[in-house]
Amino acid sequence: MIYVMSDLHGQYEKYRAMLEKIRFSDRDELYILGDVVDRGPDPAAILTDMSMRSNVYPILGNHDLTAAILLRRLCAEITEENFATQLDAELLKLLAVWQMDGGQETLDSFRARTPGEREVLLEYLEEFSPCETVFVNGHQYLLVHGGIPYEKRHIPPQKQDIYDLVSVRPDYNLRYYEGITVISGHTPTLHIDPSFRGRIWRGNGHIAIDCGAAFDMPLGCLRLDDMAEFYV
Repeated sequence: MIYVMSDLHGQYEKYRAMLEKIRFSDRDELYILGDVVDRGPDPAAILTDMSMRSNVYPILGNHDLTAAILLRRLCAEITEENFATQLDAELLKLLAVWQMDGGQETLDSFRARTPGEREVLLEYLEEFSPCETVFVNGHQYLLVHGGIPYEKRHIPPQKQDIYDLVSVRPDYNLRYYEGITVISGHTPTLHIDPSFRGRIWRGNGHIAIDCGAAFDMPLGCLRLDDMAEFYV
């Protein structure tokens, strides 16, 4: 079976509960559509679990991208000679913004690991894919965290700007492709339609699966083989 979920945001207990609920096994595949880190209490625990599973495929989210950039800078050895370049004013400003947007939880979670563990997790985070295409029961799905600008839909997904892929919020009123369904996270479904608060939204060739787990709402998971929905 092939599953998709998104926007875990450090909610390790919900993540583990979902794996148990869907009875995830080595015969299954799971695509996680970004924003594994920030806001929740233990993103490093989720990254550790994901990294040990060869059948879990991570896709980059905007929070993951920011964390990877800043953590790489912060993990560099800071000396008296390079202090000004490693911790310049721009980095400190970005760090402050990130911390206020949930990055402090990621920092705390990483600090609880050994230097070796941090490096392994950071390397794993840096390998997240910008997007993926999968075929299930003869149907094509484009898996992405944010989306693709409508005016750029003619450009192949792999050639799209990475910052668009992780941060664009699609126009869910418009159908982008014929014969391809776009599955995305990033935008909590209650912002698409308030009646879908905490639930997966579908329409116009889109499926939105960020159910708001970071904001005390359920974590959603969709099984592509039969479109079954799961919540914890």
